[in-house]
Amino acid sequence: MSADPTQVLAFETDCHIFDGCGFPAPGLHSFLFEPLGGDANSNVYFNKPMLLALLGSIIIVGFFWAAFRKPKVVPGKLQMVAEAGYDFVRRGIVYETIGRKEGEKYVPLVVALFFFVWMMNVWSIIPVAQFPVTSIIAYPAVLAGIVYILWVSLTFKRQGFVGAWKNISGYDKTLGAVLPLSMTIEVFSNLLVRPFTHAVRLFANMFAGHTLLLLFTIASWYMLNGIGIAYAGVSFVMVIVMTVFELFIQAVQAYVFVLLTCSYIQGALAEHH
Repeated sequence: MSADPTQVLAFETDCHIFDGCGFPAPGLHSFLFEPLGGDANSNVYFNKPMLLALLGSIIIVGFFWAAFRKPKVVPGKLQMVAEAGYDFVRRGIVYETIGRKEGEKYVPLVVALFFFVWMMNVWSIIPVAQFPVTSIIAYPAVLAGIVYILWVSLTFKRQGFVGAWKNISGYDKTLGAVLPLSMTIEVFSNLLVRPFTHAVRLFANMFAGHTLLLLFTIASWYMLNGIGIAYAGVSFVMVIVMTVFELFIQAVQAYVFVLLTCSYIQGALAEHH
């Protein structure tokens, strides 16, 4: 307990309505974790989100390895599920956005990104874990950074130095007098805003979703006292509704992240006119 009995900490679960204590609302502290190993003061440590990211990577690699280590002409259940997931990303996202001929070489990368992002999101509703790794901005930022470096390098490799800058700046001589302004906006948008929005879109959705889940979950427990039990029931229904909704959002965010990735790659490969 804190020294001041009127101050209730968020992690104190014995707090209920009508007990004279305030509602322990979720906040930024809900996204901070004590180190599981290492020294937090030295910035070299291992915490829960890192553990979940590592476990998620192992699960994804293990799943596809188990599914395809001995592929069969007539696939078993595991291979069938893995093939369905792989084919969904390959045909439904990569081929549709980049094209079959150009896109085939990028299928492994996009498949890896999709399932990694989706797994990091899904941790939010898995018991004990109950935390979306992508709600920590560092993870979406690194993934967006990888895509950004790939996009820039592909643009210059495919278009050449002059062609790349025309591609990035949206050069179009038919714009006349507004061309300098248009090019300035395009360069700023593509080189600075694009990687930022790519990362923040994923981060913000998972951050908000996890906060809402925490809010209704904590509220259900907090109101579980006296007449508040009726309100706790309503809040618990909202927990279920938000969990189902989060399942949908988690998949959508993984889809959107790789869809944008493919869109950027396609833009780098397309000829500038």
